[in-house]
Amino acid sequence: MDQNGVLKDEENVPPVSTILTRSPDLNVEAPEVIVTVPTYKRPDHLLKTLQSLRDQKTSRRYAVIVMENEDDKREGAHAAAPLFESGSLTGLIIAAHRRGNCEAYNAGWQTALDTFPNFRHLLVIDDDEIAEPRWLARMCGTAETLEVDIVGGPQNPVFEKDEYKIWSRHPVFRPPYTETGPVPALYSTGNLLMKRPVLEHFSPTFLDLRFNFMGGGDSDFLMRARKSGYDFGWCAEATVHETIPSRRLQADWIRTRSLRNGVISTLVDHERRKGHAFARGRVLMKSLALLAASPARGLKAGLAARSLSVGLYPVLVGAGRVLGEFGYMNDQYRQAEKN
Repeated sequence: MDQNGVLKDEENVPPVSTILTRSPDLNVEAPEVIVTVPTYKRPDHLLKTLQSLRDQKTSRRYAVIVMENEDDKREGAHAAAPLFESGSLTGLIIAAHRRGNCEAYNAGWQTALDTFPNFRHLLVIDDDEIAEPRWLARMCGTAETLEVDIVGGPQNPVFEKDEYKIWSRHPVFRPPYTETGPVPALYSTGNLLMKRPVLEHFSPTFLDLRFNFMGGGDSDFLMRARKSGYDFGWCAEATVHETIPSRRLQADWIRTRSLRNGVISTLVDHERRKGHAFARGRVLMKSLALLAASPARGLKAGLAARSLSVGLYPVLVGAGRVLGEFGYMNDQYRQAEKN
């Protein structure tokens, strides 16, 4: 505001987030762990996710931040509010006013830094996932035992019908690692722990908004974290169970997701090589080489899994990589409730 009482331009900018609900007698200095839960139009499943957080078996003091990303009806925030108002869960519900996957994460992680001065670990779980009772304890323990900055864990797919379990072998749903220990890379925030210094390093913009509706902002962020010198680990015992609706087993969804993974791979590769000599040409040559090799790789994988869909996956990823070189984007999260 200037001397005449007129608001300056930056004071007219709406807030990124607003606190909607705060648990009574919240001691912001107490939690050593913060769990963030982005939500969008899944109020019923959000309650299952939050119940699994209430049921954590741990001596660590933790608080939960729910990031409501539907700024009209706010069904998730309304459903979760009684848990926080009653003190059954400690923490906050915020409205992340700007739509999009990356916007929700950014708002929640910055709120954690701004609100809780003493937390050491921040965990991430999505609103379509359910944590096992010792999830929090195992993720934190692995970070400390391995002395790494970021830890990932498996997202076990839970299908609506038993006959769909064969899909758990598909690369779209299969975890990247099977054993606990240091790992060279991580790709998803769906089951993740980060130490506070990682967040402080990237604050206030963590996930790149180019990926806001396409997905892949987590892969890009984790690549930049690795590039910045942070170490990664995997905790095979810290499982979350991800509910997979049957629509995600349809051929067009699998095809779109596979192509999208290829596009994301190209974009992340360009970011990783930024500043290197002939970077664009090298990434393009890599994309073309992967596409050329994909039929043989796909045939081998498809025969091993006895699945045409598994066999097509490397081909579609290779095609997505090349399409990404020419600006192809697929905003699969723009209608997140249909994803």
